[in-house]
Amino acid sequence: MDRKSKALEILKSGTVIPATPLALDENRNFDEYSQRLLMKYYLNCGVGGIATAVHSTQFEIRDPKVNLFERILKLVSDEITDFENKIGRVIVKVAGVCGKAEQAVAEAELAKKYGYDAVLLSPGGLNNLTEDELIDRTKAVAKVMPVIGFYLQTAVGGRHFSYKYWQQICEIPNVVAIKAAPFNRYMSLDIARAAALSTRSNEITLYTGNDDNIVIDLLTTYSFEVDGKCYKKGFEGGLLGHWSVWTKRAVELFELCKKEKANKSISAETLSLANAVTDSNAVLFDGANDFAGCIPGLHYVLKKQGLMKSLNCINPDEVLSDGQAEEIERIYAMYPQLVDDDFVKENIENWKKEL
Repeated sequence: MDRKSKALEILKSGTVIPATPLALDENRNFDEYSQRLLMKYYLNCGVGGIATAVHSTQFEIRDPKVNLFERILKLVSDEITDFENKIGRVIVKVAGVCGKAEQAVAEAELAKKYGYDAVLLSPGGLNNLTEDELIDRTKAVAKVMPVIGFYLQTAVGGRHFSYKYWQQICEIPNVVAIKAAPFNRYMSLDIARAAALSTRSNEITLYTGNDDNIVIDLLTTYSFEVDGKCYKKGFEGGLLGHWSVWTKRAVELFELCKKEKANKSISAETLSLANAVTDSNAVLFDGANDFAGCIPGLHYVLKKQGLMKSLNCINPDEVLSDGQAEEIERIYAMYPQLVDDDFVKENIENWKKEL
């Protein structure tokens, strides 16, 4: 089996895929050193894949004045390839693509050029298009690369889709997964039902992007009875901005959920852990302020650990909300079982030597 086939098998089976942030220095210039250091961190945490050029990487990387989209794609792909060659294990490469069909296809072509295995197709900023137009866009991109469909929450530019929309998305050849990130139980259920009842159900893997409900998504099996037959589907992995911090613990959490789900024995401790993760996400993603500080919140943790030099985003107005830093310190103290600072401290100097 070639590398790409192995990567798609890993994606199909379900794995941990953090969505990478963008490292900038104190002057808002791209910090390549820190970006590579971040990659060392994620890869050594035991993740199964990495997603870049997505929301947490900041969509502004595509702005011609910023011009970081291609550079990020190449850097991340190169770091993954070097790691694969070192340890002999395939890591799934996922690239975010967005914009109208022409832009999305062009970005998918670029991702293909740099050796990515699949693209996460964002619907953000396209609320003026009809569902049929977005379905046609998905078909166009799927001719270039395997596609991960994306239900993006409305708070950060997404929209509400009909159940019929997801039915049609699931029937598109080369749609290999769907990331459910509406932060909404009703909408997430639509995806699960559409995928379960699709003629391509076995070819589509569901990934949770519901950072507010990570553990429960990973533990849950959805069942739908139609004409006396039961169809089942569940979330097999996560593609999450939340997992870009405390990633070592995220990998351990994923394995725990996978084990308990397989054994059909969900512990009370794991359900309590689910609430701890949700509380942490509310703070990191700044749910109290409609997610205004979601990216700086992630940067805060990574800077605290020495993996980034600044909290800066490309947009100077994108900063921590009032009181958010104090809340992050609260969850640090309240949920030490979620924190992997010790792992970073033990290994960061060795990662730096590799740069």
